[in-house]
Amino acid sequence: MDLRAYEQRKFALAEVLRSASGLLPREEHSQHQRIRDLQARLAEDRFNLVVVGRFSRGKTSLMNAVLGSDRLPTGIVPLTSVITTVTYGSKEQVVLEYQDRGFRAQIPLKALSEYITQAGNPGNSKKIKVAEVHLPAEILRRGFFFVDTPGLGSAIPENTRTTESFLPEADAFLLVTGYESPLSEDEVRFLRGASSSARRIFFVLNKQDTVNAEEREQALAYVHEQLRALFDHDMPTVFSVSARDGLRAKQEHDQQLLELSGLPQLEEKLVEFLLSEKSSEFLFQMYNRVADLIIDLGQSEELTLLLGKVNALKIQLAEDRPDAPPYTVLQPAAAAANAVSLRFRPCEVCEHIQTQIFRFLSHYQYELFINPGVQREHAERGGFCSLHTWQYESIASPQGTCAAYPALLNRLAAWFAAEASADITPESVQAGITGLLPTATRCPLCRVRAKSESEELAAVAHKLSKGSVEPLDGLSAICLMHLRLLPIHLKDTGILKQVLQRESALLERVAEDMQRYSLKHEALRRNLTSDEERDAALKAFLLLAGHRSVSSPWRVESIL
Repeated sequence: MDLRAYEQRKFALAEVLRSASGLLPREEHSQHQRIRDLQARLAEDRFNLVVVGRFSRGKTSLMNAVLGSDRLPTGIVPLTSVITTVTYGSKEQVVLEYQDRGFRAQIPLKALSEYITQAGNPGNSKKIKVAEVHLPAEILRRGFFFVDTPGLGSAIPENTRTTESFLPEADAFLLVTGYESPLSEDEVRFLRGASSSARRIFFVLNKQDTVNAEEREQALAYVHEQLRALFDHDMPTVFSVSARDGLRAKQEHDQQLLELSGLPQLEEKLVEFLLSEKSSEFLFQMYNRVADLIIDLGQSEELTLLLGKVNALKIQLAEDRPDAPPYTVLQPAAAAANAVSLRFRPCEVCEHIQTQIFRFLSHYQYELFINPGVQREHAERGGFCSLHTWQYESIASPQGTCAAYPALLNRLAAWFAAEASADITPESVQAGITGLLPTATRCPLCRVRAKSESEELAAVAHKLSKGSVEPLDGLSAICLMHLRLLPIHLKDTGILKQVLQRESALLERVAEDMQRYSLKHEALRRNLTSDEERDAALKAFLLLAGHRSVSSPWRVESIL
């Protein structure tokens, strides 16, 4: 089971709860509340990784390395009793939670030091309780929630008490020490306390790039000896890491340097713990709670089917084995899809068509207003098609329309009058009216649309075929209507496969955002929704159908 499979199982359980709610009468308030409580548990599920260590050990540098960016400020001394958390957000920002009545405010990330350092907020005069950093990092989107506690070894007792207050909320601890002086007295004291909480501990020995091989071996031997004396069993795994090299490797796409940094091994174990222990246990408990709920609702064919779905999910989870590597680096197509989803730019073919139609219509509507010859031609063609008639209406003035359209209306009136005085059949009238309606070959805007569509598809294919390292860089979210036509212009099947992989990853991502949005709303947790989740419905329609002003009532591949 990977992270996406885990989320899909949560969504499947949410669907069962939604169905159960639909079977309940409205007056069953207590059972509806019970369902909402279960939905809230699903919506709020996250992996709380509490990061601890003395100041200057490289805690923030390590978090930056895992996130793959250097957005978290390093080298600042946290303020007493202020917790800094790092969670997923569609845009980079900080949400401050104040001590008084839970008041919240948003600030830019660059202003963070003004609120969590002694220099910017002496004595915590601003009464900050938590600074919640939102970053668009993929590992955070999948459920990781970093909690950066005040440094160990502080002379101020509140620092220690603040860290200890997070013990019940932690799913695991990430203790960061350094090769310059591994396992200080404060770190040993923390390990004793954390071990009694039965929480998993990941031990990171950072800054391996500052020592040679012999010094590294000596430090690791010393750490293992000290840990054996502290732990009777379940001794923490020790990870030798260079956060600095790991971050640089990710930014420069240097796979060899990344492996040497030790970071992938740490990340793999973190994700493995999330999936094999924390998440599996969470799902099993949720399956049992939902099954109990359904049983309590009574007996019916529909409830029996829902209970069967829950039991099937439990069996599937029990049969899972960690055979496949649980942590995988995003492939280029998937990474491109993630990037375009974060800064979603609608289909560039649709955008080009819109621009060309607007330019043509801006000129043509003026000619229709002043030129009787253009008015006659417009009438003989039957005007615009239905789609483009309304686009004309949106740009033309009432005066311009009243000058442009009488010729068309009079032509139609004459035809109806002639038909009314002739021998007719229902079939002949239907055929006659059909002949009056504009077609794709007669509507001037349909011709503009077809020409600009073909031009832009050829331009997109040319950009993709340039032979660059990443041909998908800069590509918009191509809608299915135009993705269907792209292979005609794109002959390289290798690049075409990358485009298809990217589209698959993008559609999956938008579907997940829609499912998260639905779950959080049903759980009355709207404040947890990200910008991506709020925009997911519109993105889905733009991907499926293209822009509304470009979709035609017919599809003619070539009318020129």
